[in-house]
Amino acid sequence: MLVLSSDLYQKWINFGIASVIIFALDQSIKWSFLLQGYQFGDMIYETRFVSLLLVYNKGVAFSMFAFLGDWLKFLQVLLLFGILIYLWKNQEFVQSHTLPLGIIFGAGFSNVLDRFIHGGVVDYIFWHYQFEFAIFNFADVMIDLGVVLILYQTFLRKDKSVS
Repeated sequence: MLVLSSDLYQKWINFGIASVIIFALDQSIKWSFLLQGYQFGDMIYETRFVSLLLVYNKGVAFSMFAFLGDWLKFLQVLLLFGILIYLWKNQEFVQSHTLPLGIIFGAGFSNVLDRFIHGGVVDYIFWHYQFEFAIFNFADVMIDLGVVLILYQTFLRKDKSVS
């Protein structure tokens, strides 16, 4: 049995807090659109650069793997829990990247919940200045931010160890 030091215990608490905050923010934003009665395909707001356009993404990034249908949500749940088990067994990664991992997991669980409730991920941010980009949401941005933070922390830490 793995015994957590007080420092590691605090890291897991911080991981959980970050996850819950991102999850709650993302779900709040999505529900603010849905409870106002917006439907699939509704243009909520439009500018020259970005629009708010409500869609349900049945796949993952750029609608990849949409052909998996309902299996995708179960695969994503298994993937998230598998990664949590990996992190539990490799505590040093959690110690090094507590906040970004919490951000990624909160956002990931929020998107997976959408699949169970709405049949797809609720997406609404549509970038279309000079090129059209995929429609995405706050959780997607947070997942990207979490990955960037992990990369930054990894390379910053390596730079410090060299000197």
